[in-house]
Amino acid sequence: MNTLKSRLTQPKALLAPGIFDALSALVAEQSGFEALYLSGASIAYTRLGRSDIGLTTFSEVEDTLARITERVRTPVIVDGDTGFGNALNVQRTVRGFERAGAAMVQLEDQGFPKRCGHLDGKSVVSTAEMCGKLRAALDARHSDQTLILARTDALAIEGLDAALDRAEAYLACGVDALFIEALRTPEQMDAACQRFAQRVPLLANMVEGGKTPVQSAHELGQRGFRIVIFPGGTARAVAHTLQRYYASLHSHQTTAPMRDAMLDFDQLNALIGTPELLALGQAYAER
Repeated sequence: MNTLKSRLTQPKALLAPGIFDALSALVAEQSGFEALYLSGASIAYTRLGRSDIGLTTFSEVEDTLARITERVRTPVIVDGDTGFGNALNVQRTVRGFERAGAAMVQLEDQGFPKRCGHLDGKSVVSTAEMCGKLRAALDARHSDQTLILARTDALAIEGLDAALDRAEAYLACGVDALFIEALRTPEQMDAACQRFAQRVPLLANMVEGGKTPVQSAHELGQRGFRIVIFPGGTARAVAHTLQRYYASLHSHQTTAPMRDAMLDFDQLNALIGTPELLALGQAYAER
């Protein structure tokens, strides 16, 4: 079976682009990616028009995930934030995301309100509380093919050694992968890989303008990371394009100057599979 779990046994780093809805997931799948990353921050950006400061809810993420997995077959790693509460909330989150088709559920050790891992002012719960939440997550999943990714945000608050020790405790709970957020230097990245890369898949988070030096998936794979995400790049690219599009339309009162940067009616319908969908409907009508 070609699952995310089996893919992570391969030595080549897995590059998963950020997505935020079914259309972005479809375009990413058509581009050939082997996995996708449903970014909680990008859901906040696009669905709420708000910052990543803990405003999104379990049901909003679950609904977005279900719409994506109904449209694409590529495995989806989903950002579960803090699990939206205590250990019991975590269990509801894992069960709901698993039913909605998640291949991997990411859970972090931030306190409430949580915020983007590259913003200042974060807080973290105790290691003991987080371990309880992770054990609850592992108990809640129906299949061991649904992977649990443990993230720690402790580096910014407690320092690198404490963050690595937390990751060690989370690994001892039995999680399938680790994510040490906002590593600030190549030396810190190497320290994380030296401690964990031979034992468990490590995730590297690339945020344009964030605290971690942005490197290619190949470079990060050479360091020892097995999963590489560019979670918010999609939303930032879309926002930049929308700024250009709307400014041009407002200025010129027509889309003509932007036509080379747009799909036309037929091209968009081809991308989303309208001809195939109409043909399927016609086939049912003729029976």
